[in-house]
This record gives sequence, C-alpha cells and structure tokens, in this order.
Amino acid sequence: MRAVFVLGTLLLAGCATPQPVMSPLPTTSVTALVETDPVGTADDAADDPAIWRNAADPAGSLVVATDKQAAIHVYDLKGKRLHSAPSPRLNNVDLRDVGGATGVLVAASDRQDIANAKMALFRLDTTARQLVPIGSIAVGAGEAYGMCLWQRASDKALFGFLVLKDGRIDQVALDLSGPVPTGKVVRSMKLATQSEGCVVDDRTGILYVTEEDVGLWKFNAAPDAPVTATALASADGKEIVMDAEGVALAPEGADGGYLLVSSQGDNAYAVYRLPAVTYAGRFRIGDGALDGVQETDGIELVPGDFGPAFPDGLFVAQDGDNRPQTQNFKYVGWADIRKALGL
Repeated sequence: MRAVFVLGTLLLAGCATPQPVMSPLPTTSVTALVETDPVGTADDAADDPAIWRNAADPAGSLVVATDKQAAIHVYDLKGKRLHSAPSPRLNNVDLRDVGGATGVLVAASDRQDIANAKMALFRLDTTARQLVPIGSIAVGAGEAYGMCLWQRASDKALFGFLVLKDGRIDQVALDLSGPVPTGKVVRSMKLATQSEGCVVDDRTGILYVTEEDVGLWKFNAAPDAPVTATALASADGKEIVMDAEGVALAPEGADGGYLLVSSQGDNAYAVYRLPAVTYAGRFRIGDGALDGVQETDGIELVPGDFGPAFPDGLFVAQDGDNRPQTQNFKYVGWADIRKALGL
C-alpha cells in the first residue's frame, strides 16, 4: 500500500515569511588536496558525487559524479576523469556494493522528463573503471531531484529514495534479480517545499533529508514505518544558512559518527554528532594550493583508508564557482576536517 503524508514546515519555520538573518556560528577552514577535471558544460552543471572505496587497493578508489547538463563521470583519486556516460539531466547520485552480477550499483535521479520522475541505474565496472547502463525505472509524476540508496541490514533488501523537487519522497523497492532491474514504489512521504539532499544510514535505517529553505529532517526508512518526519536542524542562518543542500555520513560503531550538511548560503558545511544529531561545528573549504569551494550542492564522505593522500577518509564537495574554468569537485581529507574541528 502506498502511504502519503503531507508535512508542513511549521515545526521548523513557523508562519513567518521574512528570510532568516544570516548570522552563522564560528566556522573553521580546511583546504582541498585534489580537484577533479572540470565538467564539460558551463554554468550550473556539476552537482553530486558518490564514492566507491576499493578495499583491496584503497588508492584505486573511484568517485562517480554528475554533470546535470550532459553526463555522469568517473574520476580517480587524482581527479582525472576516466570515463563519461552521456546522460543528460541526471542530478543526484548514490551507490552501493550489492555483490552478485551487479557488483557496484549506481543510481541517479533522472530529470530529463520534468513531468515524470525516473531513476537511472548503472553498474560500476571497477576493473575497467567505467559505468555500464543497466536500466531505468519510472517512479511517477513529478520532477526527480534528490537520490539515495538504502540496503537494509537485516536482509540486504535494497531501496532507492527519490526526492522530487516539490518535496515528495518516493521509496522504491529495487529488484536486481532479473535480466533487467525493476522497482516498485512502496510508500511516499512529503515535505512542504523544495527538497533535494538525502542519505540513509544503513546501520540504523534512518533517512535524512534536507528541505532547502527549512532545514534537516529524518524519517524511519522502513517501508512499513510511519511517514511522519522529525525536525533535526533549522536553516536559520546559524548552523545552516539556506539553502540546505547535500547530506553525507561518516559512520562509527553501531550508531555513532557524524552527519554533514552543505550550508550553501555561506559556502560552509555543518557537522553533527550521531546518534543524537547534536551540533559539532562548521567548516569551509578555503583557498590554498587549490581554489576554495563555493555554493556547494552535493557532498559525499566515506571514512577509511584511501591510500597515502587520504589515509583516514575522503570528503568530496561540488564546487559551484571554479572560475575561470567550469565547475568541478574538490577532495578533502576527513582527517583534516576532524583536526580542524577537534573531533
């Protein structure tokens, strides 16, 4: 049964129409160690990254990222573009190593038809370091925007969450067992206004979503759970300066770690401690050997060994202003962020 719940923004925003006064909390700075080749299209093009960590050869890990005007790209840890799959209007991307014939599944929100949301699926060939299209799933009416995956810990069942531009979130049960992938919408949730960023904690089954002008919410990701959301952090100009954009996780232990949110309005990132989602600090990526980062949409963070350059984890952020070149993605060591914030 497909459940729908409409959730207003009153819990976070009240009834006031004035924009929040920007008075962000103290913010430290880190610098990027690597930047990717610029995307091939101009203006607002680069959008969202996902990271595949190669446990057998950490330095051989890969970053998959979208150019929402033209293609989805594969980069190495030096930022070199290795492969491009022409795919106009793919917006957000996520991946999971699901094993079997599929191996590493890459899923992206497909906005090519703004009236009908779709999910584009690829297999990441980690040997050839290329993306192989394996299917497309029609989700329903609306414009696809955000995208994240969840592999349930108890039985490895796989779900995709497609965040539509109007705030609807469709949960799709994915079946990769046949000759082509299939999917079925098992429930829908609703935030009141434009939403995009999302991530699911595979350990706890919690879905985190950003409503751009409002803040950060969480849902229970279980398909039979209530569809009500819990407000976690407000885009009130302090911790998060709207737009609230990308969301990323650094899990530690059974339910600990950190949750990061792109505070696009002041070119920064808010960090929260898990499991309680308590505020831990803010940072930005400033100028160094490479230029700093502005107006970030998508982010991704994966802890662990990524070789000598990133021995404790990799954070990737979309750079909305890489002039004089087109937009790209910047790589930052997770250890550098933790050190800067005293985490």
